[in-house]
Amino acid sequence: MIFTNLHASSWSTVGQPKEKGLFDFDFITWMAWTWPTASFFIFIALCITVMYFWEKKDPGGNPRRGVLTLDTTRGDRLFISLLSAAFIHLAWLGLTDFNLWIATVISVIFSIIVFRYF
Repeated sequence: MIFTNLHASSWSTVGQPKEKGLFDFDFITWMAWTWPTASFFIFIALCITVMYFWEKKDPGGNPRRGVLTLDTTRGDRLFISLLSAAFIHLAWLGLTDFNLWIATVISVIFSIIVFRYF
């Protein structure tokens, strides 16, 4: 496993140069990277990649008028569903103490509704 060695830190080591590991990138060290966080960003990159190839295969996406009487394309609906999922998860974290997987299920159901009816 990648994360087998844990190094304890103390005040005497603050500011000291550290040995760089395989996954130490300077441009993303500000964020607390965990496997769920990384998988979230990988999922977004995968969605955008799939949408790119779908658009190359079937250009245009035939804009349609949905429930809100807005003309939306596939990309618009993907953006709405991803942004809504972020807000659903933030609200879930701020308002409840329940398991976060419930918010994920709600987000998936909402995304299906957006792609189907919006």
